[in-house]
Amino acid sequence: MLKVLDTTDWKYARSEEYNFDFNKKDGLFVRWGKTLDDDPEYSVFGNEILDIEVSTICHRACSWCYKSNGVYKGKNMSFETFKVILDKMPPTLTQIAFGIGDIDANPDLWRMMRYCRENGIVPNLTINGERMTNELYDNIAKYCGAVAVSLYNKNTCYNAVAELSKRMKQVNIHCLLAAETYELCSSVISDIETDPRLKDLNAIIYLWLKPKGRRNTFHQITESKYRDLVSMLIDKSVRFGFDSCSAPSFLKVTENNPNFERFKIMAESCESTLFSYYINVDGVGFPCSFSENTPDYKGIDVIECEDFVRDVWYGEETEKFRSRVINNKDRNECRMCPIYNLGCK
Repeated sequence: MLKVLDTTDWKYARSEEYNFDFNKKDGLFVRWGKTLDDDPEYSVFGNEILDIEVSTICHRACSWCYKSNGVYKGKNMSFETFKVILDKMPPTLTQIAFGIGDIDANPDLWRMMRYCRENGIVPNLTINGERMTNELYDNIAKYCGAVAVSLYNKNTCYNAVAELSKRMKQVNIHCLLAAETYELCSSVISDIETDPRLKDLNAIIYLWLKPKGRRNTFHQITESKYRDLVSMLIDKSVRFGFDSCSAPSFLKVTENNPNFERFKIMAESCESTLFSYYINVDGVGFPCSFSENTPDYKGIDVIECEDFVRDVWYGEETEKFRSRVINNKDRNECRMCPIYNLGCK
């Protein structure tokens, strides 16, 4: 039996084998099982995080975009559809990561975020830093717990970071890590020391390249380059993070570091279908956004389902992915992607 207490600043979940405390102000999240030393393999009551795509419209149309988004063929999710989906979510949901191209692409974005807040859910957002106005910066700070600015152009990114940092604390930079972007990704580390626009940056977050997207021609970095980057980050004491897809590689290159055991605790490997779930702009659910349109996994219609936990969280496609990711671990007991080979080149 699950009991959930939702207050202004905290959300608590309690059961015999699954518990968590979530701070809505700073994002602190602590999960445990029967004891504080027990780490549940997955949430039996439903997802804690929802990654939802509310627009595929983006004027950038980047060659490496794994969604192959563009400005002419994109679509928006309506508020009505979003509300139907959110109302089906389990009480364990704490945060929503909004997927959007251009910040002004979906006119219902702020209404969606307001509805999240009204229901005790914290919205988070990643932006490209372009087409920004003071009103947009103010809205992000008003509704979002955290925001990330993707690094495509330094001036665009750093200017957005500076404006957002005036208004909120949890401001990050997202860097797509590939052979073609390595120099750009590493240069941000030194820029933190010299560029005043980054003085209040929370952290650099490196995103692992996935072999997905019909326009994507980028390549995985070598292990030696990746090791150098991680060493640079640690040596300079820069606040940094990686997406869960990076966890196996991160632990591999830090095995000889004296803080390795601490890194193992902090590195969260793949959590798709364990603690998180993805729903696309059409209201169709997949384990994660990178599993969409792959031959092994069919989508589940979340809009038409009667019971999300029963029909989706414990649906056949979800269970298939969950079993594979739980049983696909490396020597560091790190869960590895069951779809792609994401190791260094």
